[in-house]
Amino acid sequence: MREVCYNEKMLIQGLRNDDPLAFEKIFLQYNQKLYQFSLSYLKSEADAEDIVEEVFFKLWQNRKAIKTEESFQAYLFTITLNFIKKFFNKKARADKYKHDFLNCYIAESNQPESSIIYQDLLNRLDQLIERLPEKRKQIFIERKINDKPLKQIAREMGITSKTVENQLTRAISFLKEELQKERFGGKLFIYLFI
Repeated sequence: MREVCYNEKMLIQGLRNDDPLAFEKIFLQYNQKLYQFSLSYLKSEADAEDIVEEVFFKLWQNRKAIKTEESFQAYLFTITLNFIKKFFNKKARADKYKHDFLNCYIAESNQPESSIIYQDLLNRLDQLIERLPEKRKQIFIERKINDKPLKQIAREMGITSKTVENQLTRAISFLKEELQKERFGGKLFIYLFI
């Protein structure tokens, strides 16, 4: 047992010294544990894989700050749990945005079948957002779903604020045009422009 701790401390020290082999050994030792842990919460293999990838990316980014006297396993599981919480918070914001958007339409609609078409509208909105070009979709999601300021999006994506504004305008125009073609009416778009 003492040898395992010693080896782990050596691996952590190697990681802190930018040794990719130490990183690889740590990955091999913990990736399945973190994957199973993530899967138990997320119930999605793809999402669990994404979380594990983010954890190890963060580990490499913060390798210089790792303390060898603390439980390394607890450190990794804490990072993983934080990413899982972040995932659920982001999903909750995205779901709230979509529901608010569609509730706006349904509340102002005089159609008795409004509650029946709600899920269809939600699905159609998801489909249209997915059809946006990748960069435009990312900007739209960051601004409208994650509620990030334009300047922050520009900085994170390495583009100008004007480019962010242009892409956001194009995304909203596309969604508006496509939904109008399907006769969902102008009142549905109020939430997009707020």
